[in-house]
Amino acid sequence: MQYLKYLAVFLAILSCKPEYTAQEIVDISIKNAGLEVLNNSELTFNFRNKSYAALRNDGNYNYSRVAKTDSTVTNDVLSNNGFRRFINGEEVELTDKRVNQLSNSVNSVHYFSVLPYGLNDNAVKKKLLGTVSIKGVDYYKIEVTFNKEGGGDDFDDVFLYWFNKETLLLDYLAYKYHTSGGGIRFRDIKKEHKVNGTRFLDYQNLKPKTIDIDFYQIDKLYEEGSLLKVSDIELVNIQLSSK
Repeated sequence: MQYLKYLAVFLAILSCKPEYTAQEIVDISIKNAGLEVLNNSELTFNFRNKSYAALRNDGNYNYSRVAKTDSTVTNDVLSNNGFRRFINGEEVELTDKRVNQLSNSVNSVHYFSVLPYGLNDNAVKKKLLGTVSIKGVDYYKIEVTFNKEGGGDDFDDVFLYWFNKETLLLDYLAYKYHTSGGGIRFRDIKKEHKVNGTRFLDYQNLKPKTIDIDFYQIDKLYEEGSLLKVSDIELVNIQLSSK
């Protein structure tokens, strides 16, 4: 009888334990999306009439963005060594403020293009908030914040990610940012691309009618249909090769 009592307590403890930690969910999601290949790869794509390229090699990276007009070619390059801008092949001197602005702009596109790959960066802090249902599907809801050191100028931004409980793939994300007056965005999947077995996503970019909301309940506002469309986030001509 004593054995059965201990067994019942043990089973009760197991039943209360979460199926996964936030770290495990992110790790499995990256694997299931085929994003592990990015560790050593070359990725190119077009976004809003600009060309992007990302070279990754075991923690070393080189992110570029090329914009062309009739008379100029502007090449922005962000790497482990910092940021540099070239116009028609000639390097341009920039103020520290402009370097920060352009670095954040280039990094943001590359970061969002391969989610949830970047969620294992050293500055990232992940917290499992529990499970929720959106449109009849169950999701793990994870909060992501950043350490001040290594988190960049936007270290105080807050992100939410929703991972499908069955597939552990990322389906939704939202973020609250403080630059340029601040704001809130929510993204749902518009289209899924598979390139050499790796999953890339296009999104609808949505916002609440006012930023005076409980950010952590934005999934409820989405389900109610009360978010407004801002734009489409679409990657074009995606090409990926591993090294």
